[in-house]
Amino acid sequence: MKKLALLFVLVTISCFGQNKTKLVALDDAFYDYIDKNAKIEVLAEGFIWAEGPVWVKEGSFLLFSDVPQNTIFKWSETEGVTEFLKPSGYTGISPYSREPGSNGLIINKQGELVFCEHGDRRISKMPLANGGKVTIADNWKGKRFNSPNDIVQTSNGTYYFTDPPYGLPEQQDSHSREIDAFGVYKIDSDGKVEMVVSNLKRPNGVALSPDEKLLYVNQSDSDEPYIMVYQIKHNGTLDEGRIFFDASQLLKEGFVGSLDGLKVAADGTIFSTGPSGVLVITPKGKLLGRIETGQRTANCAWGNDGSVLYMTAHNYLIRIQTKSKGLGF
Repeated sequence: MKKLALLFVLVTISCFGQNKTKLVALDDAFYDYIDKNAKIEVLAEGFIWAEGPVWVKEGSFLLFSDVPQNTIFKWSETEGVTEFLKPSGYTGISPYSREPGSNGLIINKQGELVFCEHGDRRISKMPLANGGKVTIADNWKGKRFNSPNDIVQTSNGTYYFTDPPYGLPEQQDSHSREIDAFGVYKIDSDGKVEMVVSNLKRPNGVALSPDEKLLYVNQSDSDEPYIMVYQIKHNGTLDEGRIFFDASQLLKEGFVGSLDGLKVAADGTIFSTGPSGVLVITPKGKLLGRIETGQRTANCAWGNDGSVLYMTAHNYLIRIQTKSKGLGF
């Protein structure tokens, strides 16, 4: 793989983000999840908009998207950052949009890499060893998706993903838009696609509770910056949902950033990107504290033994050691 001319250093929390990074505990319980002396490490920089990190256990490396560059990068302790796949989400010839590449990534139950592709407007999968993408779904009722953004898979194989307009040319005003709603969808194991949420303005990050009875959906809308939570019914559809966490106050206080990606710890605690960096929230919706990154922070993922939180923060890849354990580890 081609070695990239990207910075690969470890930088402590005191100098990253122009001295704007810090841990802020709003409750002493915050330190049950992150040590008060934990440091943020900068692993690499020089990206345009880093997104969708996923840890690959078989191989011990991280994959993440740079959406504007239409590229997936790989990071490992031994090699630093290398280019893994380009193009990652748009295979057309003509320029498409400002964000044509892949966004959210996961490893599915078969060990394949699953892509949310902005430019090609689909959910796809690819074996890590031998390559070759296969489309999982690219339309709902014959209408092409907008720009699939983030995705999660249940233990029975069902996928849930979000479909905001961020990857479309002119976004919500794009002439190529075919679906009125910015939906949340499920894809059954037989490939059937169903819209399960139709009333969100900007659905973004998505995650499951440990018992898979709840689906969390982040809305990256400054007027309604909510984490929504939905009960998953026996047939995989969702109830009407409710607001789990409202980030409006953080925006009023001047913190920058949107509710974007989120991950859940094994005990149900939510680690969500949002205004200031990453928010640590109990399963009951109480904000315990913040990992302030000093950057607009797009997404996060558990890695290593499940206790390391990797974060994509604007043009940086960073991480922090936690006391938590991510789902699946």
